[in-house]
Amino acid sequence: MKSTIILLAAVASVYAQSQPYGQCGGVNWNGATSCTSGWTCQYSNPYYSQCLPGGNNNPGGGGNTVTVTVTSVTTNWVYSTVTDYETVTETTTEYEGSCTTTGNPEPSGCDATRTFDLLGVNEAGAEFGTAIPGTLGKDYTWPTFDSIDYFLGKGFNAFRIPILLERAAPPSGDLKDPGTYDQGYLSGLYQTISYITLNGGKAIIDVHNYGRYNGDFIDVEGFGNFWQALSQWTNFNENVIFDLMNEYHDMDNGLVFQLNQAGLSAIRSTGATNLILVQGNMWSGAWHWVDNNDMLKYLTDTANNMAFEMHQYLDSDGSGTDENCESETIGAERVESATRWCEDNGVKCFLGEFGAGPNDVCAAAVNGLLCALKSSDAWIGATWWAAGPWWPSTYFQSIEPPNGRAVDVYVPILESYL
Repeated sequence: MKSTIILLAAVASVYAQSQPYGQCGGVNWNGATSCTSGWTCQYSNPYYSQCLPGGNNNPGGGGNTVTVTVTSVTTNWVYSTVTDYETVTETTTEYEGSCTTTGNPEPSGCDATRTFDLLGVNEAGAEFGTAIPGTLGKDYTWPTFDSIDYFLGKGFNAFRIPILLERAAPPSGDLKDPGTYDQGYLSGLYQTISYITLNGGKAIIDVHNYGRYNGDFIDVEGFGNFWQALSQWTNFNENVIFDLMNEYHDMDNGLVFQLNQAGLSAIRSTGATNLILVQGNMWSGAWHWVDNNDMLKYLTDTANNMAFEMHQYLDSDGSGTDENCESETIGAERVESATRWCEDNGVKCFLGEFGAGPNDVCAAAVNGLLCALKSSDAWIGATWWAAGPWWPSTYFQSIEPPNGRAVDVYVPILESYL
């Protein structure tokens, strides 16, 4: 296969100096190459240098000189001149192995010797509603301990907890100022993650904001400040996992890269080494990942404890709004290219959301999906969408015990992969 680079389309800074955690250098970057006082422009890779705390201010990414030749280039630029290049050699291998769905338990062809590091559910509720800040019990809710106990008792160990950024950091204050954050809302988060981790589970804090804050794209510096503060406050054990942002969409890829790098760098600046989950553009869909998020392989994590989070639903448009699935094999088919990407780049990946209707076709498709994930060392696990106490009885993906519509069909299937 021909090697292809998709260059990072960076967002030019309107400031004379780049903001904290902002970009300050890289291929085709024409914005500021120095940082505000007390911040240093540090080189990450040929496509990205970032303003980080402390040190000398080296313009242009620490004085690194890159001379490159491109095997082939795919560009979709607002700029007309490219002066820096990188030699890239990529080898792709066809996905090997097949999973034949046979119903419940898991399909034949799965690797029986391999287990997921993380397998569990999303516990939705704290991100519900549009009222800001909203009232607990009226506009939003937290998962119940009974629900958490149910899944822990079955052997599941991962609980993804969506939160709403505007409730954690009300717009009436300042995202950049942790002193204005809502400690009442955050105390609900702390209680939830404390219960999960003290009882042996992994708590995934998911900022469920789609790349937006208060009706606009999130500010890079403010995003870094938020994660720096939150990771300091919640880094009481290694069982807390930081999920930077849920489902970026309809955004410039350069901004998605900058926000992810800001979150990574901000958390690592506190000394935290916890697992960080990074999502991509186009709703972080696994079936579109390679076409939209290839540039994220250049993200830098000083603790080397990062995984790329993707989502995948199995209805016709991949939105998860129709309880009918395309086919019994659609699950494995939709993660095939993403699996190759994870393997070819030597990175870890995680399926943060997946779900389907409680019917025979979808059950076979979900089995095939999980089998495909289990058959590759790249995938560290998955969490079903969704549990949570406020799902209506009609919601076809509800796995909230004891009576969610998906419980009887999908809890046994998920258990078979423990």
